[in-house]
This record gives sequence, C-alpha cells and structure tokens, in this order.
Amino acid sequence: MGTIESTFGIAVLAGVILPALYANAASPRLHILFDDGWRFLRGDAPEAWKPDFDDAGWREVDLPHDWAVEDLPPLTDETLPSLPIAEGVWRFSPGDDPAWKDPDFDDAAWQEVRLPASWEAHSNYTADNVYGWYRRRIEMPAELRGRDLVLLVGKVDDVDETFVNGVKVGGLGQFPPNYQTAWDQPRRYVVPAGLLRGDGTDLVAVRVFDGVGSGGLYAAVGPHQRSGPFDSEAEGGGAVGFTLGGVGWYRKVFSLPQELHDRRVMLTFDGVYMNCEVWLNGRRLGEHPYGYTSFHFDVTDHLVFGERPNVLAVRVDASGKTSRWYPGAGIYRHVWLTATHPIHVAPWGVYVTTPEVGHNKALVRVQTTLCNKLPAGRQVTVRSQVLNPDGKEVAATETPVDMAAGQTQELVQELLVRHPRLWSTETPTIYRLVTTVSAGGEVVDKLETPFGIRSISFDASHGFRLNGVPVKLRGGCVHHDNGCLGACAFDRAEERRVELLKAAGFNAVRTAHNPPSPAFLDACDRLGMLVIDEAFDCWRHGKNPHDYGRFFDAWWRRDIEAMVLRDRNHPCVILWSIGNEVIEQGTPEGADLAAMLASYVRQLDPTRPVTQAAHPGTDPWENMDANFAQVDVAGYNYKDDRYATDHERIPDRVIIGTESFPGHCFEQLMATLDMPWVAGDFVWTALDYLGESAIGHTYYDGETPQFQTWPWTTANCGDLDLCGFRRPPSYYREVCWHIRPMVACFVQTPPPPGKTTEHVYGWGWRDERPSWTWPGHEGETLTVRVYSSCPRVRLFLNGRDLGERETTRATRFTAVYEVPYEPGVLLAVGLGERNGELDRWELRTAGEPAQLRLAPDRPTIRADGQDLCFVTAEVLDAHGNLNPNANTLLRFALDGPGKIIGVGNGDPRSVESFQQPHRRAFRGRCLVVVRAANHAGQITLRAEAQGLTGATAKIRVVQVP
Repeated sequence: MGTIESTFGIAVLAGVILPALYANAASPRLHILFDDGWRFLRGDAPEAWKPDFDDAGWREVDLPHDWAVEDLPPLTDETLPSLPIAEGVWRFSPGDDPAWKDPDFDDAAWQEVRLPASWEAHSNYTADNVYGWYRRRIEMPAELRGRDLVLLVGKVDDVDETFVNGVKVGGLGQFPPNYQTAWDQPRRYVVPAGLLRGDGTDLVAVRVFDGVGSGGLYAAVGPHQRSGPFDSEAEGGGAVGFTLGGVGWYRKVFSLPQELHDRRVMLTFDGVYMNCEVWLNGRRLGEHPYGYTSFHFDVTDHLVFGERPNVLAVRVDASGKTSRWYPGAGIYRHVWLTATHPIHVAPWGVYVTTPEVGHNKALVRVQTTLCNKLPAGRQVTVRSQVLNPDGKEVAATETPVDMAAGQTQELVQELLVRHPRLWSTETPTIYRLVTTVSAGGEVVDKLETPFGIRSISFDASHGFRLNGVPVKLRGGCVHHDNGCLGACAFDRAEERRVELLKAAGFNAVRTAHNPPSPAFLDACDRLGMLVIDEAFDCWRHGKNPHDYGRFFDAWWRRDIEAMVLRDRNHPCVILWSIGNEVIEQGTPEGADLAAMLASYVRQLDPTRPVTQAAHPGTDPWENMDANFAQVDVAGYNYKDDRYATDHERIPDRVIIGTESFPGHCFEQLMATLDMPWVAGDFVWTALDYLGESAIGHTYYDGETPQFQTWPWTTANCGDLDLCGFRRPPSYYREVCWHIRPMVACFVQTPPPPGKTTEHVYGWGWRDERPSWTWPGHEGETLTVRVYSSCPRVRLFLNGRDLGERETTRATRFTAVYEVPYEPGVLLAVGLGERNGELDRWELRTAGEPAQLRLAPDRPTIRADGQDLCFVTAEVLDAHGNLNPNANTLLRFALDGPGKIIGVGNGDPRSVESFQQPHRRAFRGRCLVVVRAANHAGQITLRAEAQGLTGATAKIRVVQVP
C-alpha cells in the first residue's frame, strides 16, 4: 500500500465484538484486515443486499477469494451427443451466393480442400474483407441417427453462418455492414433430429466472412468438456483460459464496539473483479466497475454499534467477455476497515517526494491532506518525522494548521535528511515517514508511510538514470494471477513472484495491463524491482463486448486517481502507463485521449514521466507521432525495427520496448544495449499466466496451430512457467544480459515420428529441455544448445571432450552441438579468457521414478491466516536425480495448523483441479501451496504416489507479535 496506516492491535471481525477492538478503541487510528468470516454464493440472489436475507446455505470463505479458479460442478447427463465435422475433405469457393446453402446445388467445380486450415493456406486466398463458402456431405454414425445432436463445426475466422440441408442452425459474429469478429469462438450448433436424413446425403454449408488476417475454417473443436475450473465452452474461450465468470455474492456480519461510535469509519477494497456493488445494512454505498483499482466508502452514517450486527453485502458481476486474459472473479484482494478521529489524514492523503537527492543530503517533501469532519473548527499540529531503516529519527518538523469545520486542507512540509541511504535495485533502502496529527494536546491521528530516497530521469542521451547512474531496464511484463491460486493476491504470493523474477535477473516489471495489488508494489519496494504501473488495456473503444470500454468516459478520472494516489509513494514506480495497445492509437482521437490522461496523471504526480504502450499495427507508424508527443516516454510493442530510424527522425524521443517476443531476445536486447535512447526492454512475458491460451506453443509441419484451443489453458510464453519454475528462455535472457558468468545447457526435443520442422507460434520458444534422459532415442543425434555469458564453452559426454566453442555476441552467446544420445552425464563448462572454469551445467540421465521429494520455500511461516508456503514436489530416481519425463500422479495430505489451497504444475494443457489434493507431475515437478491457520504449531505435509517412496515436509507456524 502506498501508505501503510499504523495498526494498533490488528483484529479480524467475524460477527462479534472482539476484545482487541475494546482494548484499542482509544487508539487514534484502527486499521483492521477485514478478510475473514465472509459467506459466499456463486450465482445471483436478487435480494441478498437485505440485512435479513437468509444466507445460512451459503459457503464460508476467507479473502482473498477467486471463484473462477474453483472446481465446477460436473456436466449433467442431459448433454447432447456431438458430431465433429471440421477435420476432413470439404469443397471450397471464394465469393458469396445465397444459393450455395442449397443441398441440391452442384459444387463439383469447387476446389477440394482438407480442413481445418486457413484459406490462405489451402487456397492462397489472401484478400481481406472477403467471403468464402465450405460444403461437405456428412456420414451419420448409426448411434446418432434419429437423435438431436451438437454439430462441432470448428473455429472460423471471422464470421459464419452454418446451414444443414439448407436450414440455418447457427452463426457467430456479425457480417458487414455491422461487422464484428468471432474468430476465437468454437462453433457448436444444436441440430434437431428432424432436420437430418442420416443416409450420408446430409449437406453442411458454412458461409464465412474474413476481415483482416487469416480466414476460413481454421481449427477443429471437441465435445463439451469440463474438468476442474475449466469448461471447453466457456464464453471467454481460450482468452480467459476456459474459465467461467458469472455473478457472485458476498455477505459479512460484524459488530463494532460502542466506543467507536464517534469515529469516522471507512471500508477499503484493494480490488474486486468486476462490476462491484456494495450495501451496508440495506443502504447501497455505491459501485465500482473496474476490476483492478482500489476504492473505498465512508460508511460512518450507515453503521450501528454495540451488540447490534452490521451486514455488509457485495455483488460481483464478472459475466460475459470481459477480458483478453484470465481476470479471475470475486473479491480477490484484501478488504480493510479503518476507524479514525473526525480530524484525520485523508485516504491516500500522504504524498512523499524527494526533489533533491545527493549522497550528502536529500530534501524530503511531504504533502498531507487533512480532513475535519467536526461541526466546529479546530487548530491542529502536524508533525512529520522521518525514520531510517534502523528506526532512528533523522529529520522532523511540526506545522500548526487552522482547520475550519468540514474542511479538507493540504499542507506542505520539507525535511532535510543528511547522508541518506539511497534506494536502488541493489540497495532498496526503505525509510518511514511518521505523520502525527494533534489537536488540543491529544493525538487524533497517526500513520506511517514507507518511502525511498531516490532520483529518476529519462532522456535520449542516457536512457533511464537512477540516482544519476544509467540503468538499462531488464524488464518483463506480468499479469496479475498467481497460477494455481488464480487472481488471489496473497501478500506472500505477490512477494514470491518478485523474488523469483529478481533471482532470474530482472530488475523491472510492467504491470500488464492494469494496476497491481498493493502487496506486489510493497514487495518491489523491499526487493528493489523497478515498475511501470499501467492503468488500462482499453480506453473508449473496448476490445471485448463487456470490458472496461463501457465505463471509460464515466470512470477514467476516478480510476487514474485510484492508481496514482495509491501508488505514488512507492519508490519502485518509475513510470505511469496510461494504456496498452488501445484501439484509438495513431488517430486524432487517440492523441486527444492520451493528452487528457497524461495531463491528469502529471497533475496528480509531476515527479514521474508518463508512457503509453503501442501495438505495431499502426500503418504508417508515423501516425503514432501525435500520440507519443503527449507522453514522456514512447512505449514500443514489437517495433525494435524502428528504434534507429525513429531516433533519426525525432532525436529527443526516449523509447522503451514495452513488449518483445521471447524468440527475438538477442536482437531486442542488443538493440537496447547499443542505443542509449532505448531505456530498456520488457519481454512478453516474464511469468506465464492463465488465459491467452497457447500463444507460445510449438507445433510441427502438417499439424494445426493450437492457439486458444482446448485444452490449452495457459499462454505458455513466460520465462518462468505457471509455478515459477524457470524455462529455457529465462536462462538465455540472463546470458544475454551478462549479469554474471554463467552457462546453461538444453537439448532440443526430438520430433515426433515422420515430422521434421518445428514451428514456434508467436510468443513461444522452441521445445528444448534441461534433460539428458531420452529413452528410446539411443544412438540418435540430438541438438544440444549451450547458452553462455562466458567467452567460450566446452562440452563433455561421459568424460569425453566434444570440443570447445566460442560464445560471444558473434555467436549469439550460443554454442550448438550435435551429439549422438547415450545415457550418462552431459557437462557444459564455461571458460574464461585463460581457460579457467567460470561456471558449469550438468545434465545426468535419470533412472525410473523411485521416490518423491518435498522442498518448502520457507521452513517457517506466520500464524496469521494469510501467510503461505510454496512446496515443490519432485519425482526422483533411486539415486536422487529428478526424472524430467515423469508425469506421475502425486497425492498430498496435511496435518497441523494450515490447509492446502492450491496445487499446480507447468503443463500448459492441464485441466486438472487446482484445489483437490492431487496433481500430476509435469516434467518431474509440481507445486503445492499451503496456507497458515491463525494459531501456531507444526504442519506436516505428505506426498505419496503409487509404487514410489513417499516424502514428508515439516513447516513451522509461529505467532508474530
């Protein structure tokens, strides 16, 4: 949180008055985590806002909570049988004629094609904004004759009408003039039995319109399937990882001590996805459409005190196609209750900047917004005190303020800190500002704000400078989900993500494409991770029928305030991004909107520059000049080919590669290093995520691309996979960054029988693995790639020297060997200029799975009901080597003060449950997430698998003062 309010006795409310509240009722500010004791219903309940509504049958949940990651009920037996028809021989004709749906039409002259495939592929039909038709006769299996069925037509790019025996049975998208694509939607149409002859003469005709890009019937689809939280017919499809949103309700009953009746009380929601409405004691407090910004309500006038209960009700509507990636659904971040004196600091009302920074001294500027909710004026004193990381006061000042009744007033103070410890990525030093407000000799408010003393600047001569030192941004984009936990923003889960990225060499992240949780930014502050804090994925013109575009005009100002005011004290935040790949970019409307947004951001925080991330499709690219003129730093997505030419045109433009392809890592990073005006590069993506399914898959010649097809559930494009395990591109990126001498060795997966050419789709990486375990491939030549930041490498197989290779920029820091496979040890050694060993990487052939191992990420966690332990489960051979081919089913059990809240693996095609205590290993590993209870003790986690020796891990749960 940008401002962390002092917590004088944290207590969780659950329908009773807690002694902790009585004990601390006299404290100037109570800031209480409000996450426990909720009741939840997945579905709608129109009168659930009423205090006397009966919710006894609802499920009890604690926050953070994301229902879209929870298991779905099984499909009912009434599901119709299905008939897939996409795969096979069809007849095709470009053009459009209504007569072509007629079953008696003679299509003998049409081209014979084999589907699924785009019509560019099967007929070289490359024009845009054109029509085409497909026709075929279908053979009806005997068991389907005389029955209603679901016709599995496939996926069509972009719009279709499908006819059976001349009768329209379905269609998705809209034909011109009101064109609307439905390119990613599966076509599954119900056909009544009476329409079918069943004698082999039934005619299916599909009319298709293609806007731009590929067209035609390009992919097959399967029958309706459901597993874990995944549904093959989810409305959002592969874009949201085949998960379901819908409507959900939350209710919480709580009581407050009578001693708090004269306080101002506020409820703060860190994030709810989405379309949230809130009621307290039957009074509607308001709504908040955007799923990623924090919001609050002053509930003072709606509360009751003493033993009488208060009823808080929250309706969440995540229905429809709301997102291009997995958004989750529900109250997925924290909720807080804050009670203050009527004279208090406003929410997000402390703003700390460091306008002058040096090694000898730093000027700290504090802007405090005060509120007086009393009916009379008062004189108050505001004391601002700077504490260093050791808790020692290093600066302080006091200012008297006359506050009129009902007034909100801003106060500016300046403090001088001698010999400051500067915040940087290597030394992320955190100071604390203590704000104390006194009136009549009484302390009426007190809170703490963490901040860092640092300076930032961007210019075309130096790129980005931190504390005057040029720093290249080694960045990655991140979405907001936490893998098997869905969107749940547990503090420890957010912190772990930052730890993993830091360990992989990143020094910067871009929060694509929305503001992150407060906990994520807190972790970036503590660990030294730079951040581009991004506001929106769309402006006025949405990208989905139910996304933020519906609310932009009414809500953009409030959501910009929520991002900037909440996050502007974080030293990690170095750039505000006002949007990503918006539809309006490159147009006069886009330039006007960019000016409007950027101007308001600068009004709220003039200390940081503003950027906008632009997709590469604007043609001509120079049309972006008017947009980029409104921001301080130009964000280029996949446009490294324009770095040099745009610098020649506009020498003062500062550029950031806000998105780049993993497969273009070398070219992108070398351009970034060579060009001072390019401040850094942000790969898409640093961490894999749910949704945008299969944008990073590989396939072989003759196979169909799998983009957003079932059962792909993750993007498969992260340097780190969904569990946080590093993938090959992560190591190659670190090699290219040259952070340290290192070597990493990977083996190209042998192609399937009869296949030769591997194709990498979009944001993917070739299928190579850190494995020398390839049973059945003995004697075959395998391609081995050694990535190295050392000048040279040498490869050994079972002690035999396979030769030395250079690994320099000229070789793209890569040495390639062709090695006949034989079991044993493959060893890559990185060598220095004088042949000294700098690093090594060993791959050892594993035997058959024999045992399990559990490795907790931490031995001790806090007994606060929120802390987590991430436990890696591995399948080993008898000698303790990881078996990289194991897909063993592991079962888990837990004893002690905690529970298993998530299980996962890195398999992008897994549709297993995230919540059941079992999971298949993927390439020998999976992950178990354990949540602490509210009391101390020892957790014992056990893992078992059929035929293997099990494993046990102990985790201490301790009380923290």
